[in-house]
Order: sequence, then structure tokens, then C-alpha cells
Amino acid sequence: MKKFLLIAGGLMCLFINVQAQKKNLDKVVAVVGSNIILLSDLNQQYAIYLNQGNPADDRAKCFFLQQMLTQKLLKQQAEIDSIMVDDAQVDDELDKRMRYQIQRMGGQEKLENFLHKSILQYKDEMRPDIKEGLIARKMQAKITEHATITPLEVKQYFNTYQKDSLPDIGTEVEVGEIVLYPKLTKAEKQKSYDRLDAIRLRIKSGEDFAFLAKSYSEDPGSAAEGGDYGFIDRTTMVKEFTAWAFKLKAGEMSPVFETEFGYHIVQVLERRGEQAHVRHILIKPQTTPASLERVRLKADSIYKDIAAKKLSFFNAASLYSDNRETQYNGGMMLYADELTSRTTFIPVEKLDPAVFLVVDTMKVGEVSKPIEFKSQQDGKEGFKIFLLKSKIPPHKGNLEQDYTKFKERAQEDKNSKIVSDWFEKRKETTYIRIDDEFASCDEMKLWVKKEKK
Repeated sequence: MKKFLLIAGGLMCLFINVQAQKKNLDKVVAVVGSNIILLSDLNQQYAIYLNQGNPADDRAKCFFLQQMLTQKLLKQQAEIDSIMVDDAQVDDELDKRMRYQIQRMGGQEKLENFLHKSILQYKDEMRPDIKEGLIARKMQAKITEHATITPLEVKQYFNTYQKDSLPDIGTEVEVGEIVLYPKLTKAEKQKSYDRLDAIRLRIKSGEDFAFLAKSYSEDPGSAAEGGDYGFIDRTTMVKEFTAWAFKLKAGEMSPVFETEFGYHIVQVLERRGEQAHVRHILIKPQTTPASLERVRLKADSIYKDIAAKKLSFFNAASLYSDNRETQYNGGMMLYADELTSRTTFIPVEKLDPAVFLVVDTMKVGEVSKPIEFKSQQDGKEGFKIFLLKSKIPPHKGNLEQDYTKFKERAQEDKNSKIVSDWFEKRKETTYIRIDDEFASCDEMKLWVKKEKK
């Protein structure tokens, strides 16, 4: 039953094109209602599987075909229920895929050489499949939208476990953090502004924007793509970026402007209604010794107020922390795995190693002195103050300590049954045909209608 739930995640990453091309004469391997699945489409997904370093195994094609059948049936019902996704969602998903693929291949040029086509051509080809996948995911969410779980159902689910089969839960901690970044003065930031303005003048003089973005942009998410962000809407970026992106006409470039991430220049390549195809170059102002000293003194002052009980850790986080994700959560760090929604309980093995080294020596309720850090993701420097709120030692899963975990698992099990029942009913009223080449697959047994006696 759980296989059906894979449509929400795993299926969405299987539509990246590869060198395999559709043949002039293609074979229909399955039919679902008015939708067909071609052998070339199935082979594409199998080629992706091989390209990801997996061993050759024809049985994988059976799994992929089952996923494609699932998607087609969901899509067919979505059309009946008038469930749609807008172009902005499709563009956003496309851009995410492109950034991932370009990064994995080591650059846009390498990916284009691999595909034997331009990124724009590739996007146009991918668009229908991406849209169909998003619609299918939305349809599945609708099927389970009213599936709530009660405390009694959680207890009943927990009781399905044999005592010796209860999961082992490792050490978990609740950790709070106050993150403080240096605030640069205008004079300290001027060098970065001037550097980007010089790049802007080079572009205006005729130099290639994409080449300069690859050479100088400090945005790891877009530099390799020549600064290209693809299509964005008015909710995609921070307000300063959005303001310029929708003020400019196609072909125009902004002056240097500032956001929380640094200094930018943005160029609009194309406008499509309430969407803009943009590229940009980012230069981040560099931390100075003086700015680090200022933030160190601020961190020491906050720590002393917490230690003297003049200020609670949670209030200090709300007032001073520069981490927006945790600032209004009392500074508490959050964690989510494949089963559990966001929680403050974090397995110690999932902690950042630098954080673990600090909290591993702390007692519950203790607040650390300010610790200097440098982010591995973006290189930002600053200071952090930690709180070890709680620590749960390793134990067998139980409802008292792990209610949220078992609630999530019970919810997943209930959703799986609802989706499975939905499929069983739809299959009985939908024309489905599987080609003989794949009819013997174990996965296809789910799709063969039972003959009525």
C-alpha cells in the first residue's frame, strides 16, 4: 500500500531527460483510460536510474511503470475534478530541477552537451511531464485531505506492534540557538558595492552577463547557470529583488541594489504576465575584524543578561537572534524526517557536528557562552549562544515519550489505506491495459482487474 504514497516524492524526481530519444515508431506499453504510456518514456526513466549509478536491473522498469500508471490515474481524476496547477508552480519546479541537474553535472555547458540540446529546449520538453506530476500530487493530497487521526487511533496503531518489534529510538535533544551576525557599516560595505557596480558597467559596455555571473557571482544557486533564476513571480524573492524584477522591461538591467543577502544587479530576459524570467549577480559584503568584535561584545552582553536571569533565553532569541526560522520559536531548532513533521526533538546524529560538540558537554538547562562560527553553506561568520533544553536517552519506542512519532506513522498508515482503497475503486471503472512484455511483473498484479465469478 505504501507504494502509492511514493507519488508524492520519489516520482517527482524521475522526469529528467537523458540522451535516449523517442523512436519514430514507439510502442504503447500501457493504457489508462484515455492516457497512454510509451516504451520510450519508460526507457527514459530507466536510463535515469542507470545514470544515477544504480546497477542494471530490468525489474526496475516494472516499478517505474507502476509509478507511471499511478500518476496517469490520478491525473485522469484530477481532470474530472478540475484540479489544476498554475504556470508559476510549474516554472518553479522546472527551475529547481535545472539547478539540481546543472550542479550535479558540473555546469550548464556540460549538461547541455550531455542532453544535446539547450536548457531552454530541455525545459520546454519537460514542462508537460512536470505539470502532470504536480497535478497528480495535488490530486493525491485531495484524496487524503480529510483523513484526521484521533488519540484512540494512535493507541490502536501502537498496539499493532509486538513488544520486541517496537523501534529503537536513539538519543534526542532539544536545542535552542541565538544567532548573531555582524552588522556592517556603510563604509565597510562600500568596497562590495563598488566591485559590483564595476561589473555592471562592464556589462553595459558589451561584456556577456552570463560569463561575468559565472566568474564573479557569489550566489551558489545560480552562478553556474550564468545567474539565471528562470521565471519568478512576485512571491518568489525578497521584496527588494521583486521590486526591480517587475519594474524592468525585457532586456533592461537594474542598478546595484541591496537585500539581506548582499548587493545585486538583476536583468529581465522575458516577461510573461505576472512572471519574469530573470538573471542576477550577487556580491556579498565581507565581514571585517571590527564588525566581528562589535557582534562579539553584543553576544557577551546578551549571555550575561541570560546568566543573571535578567532575560530569558527564549525572549533573547525573539529580540536579538538573526535566524528568522527560529527567532519566533524561542530559538528552538527544528527537525523533520521522512515520517515526522517538524519537531524540536532532534536525533543527536542529525545535529550539525559543530553544534553536537558544544551541546554534548552541556547539562540540561545550561546555556553556552557565545561561540564564534562560520557557516559552511554561505561562509557567513558570527556568534551563537546555545541552550540544551532537554535530552532523552536511547529507549524503546513508547507512547509517553514518542506520541508524535507514532501519530505521524498512524497518519501515514491511514492515508495509505485511503489511497489504496481509492485506487481499487477507480481501477474497477477505468479501462486499463498492460502490454504482455510487462504483464507478468509483480507490480502489475495490482493493475490487473479481477474477473468476476
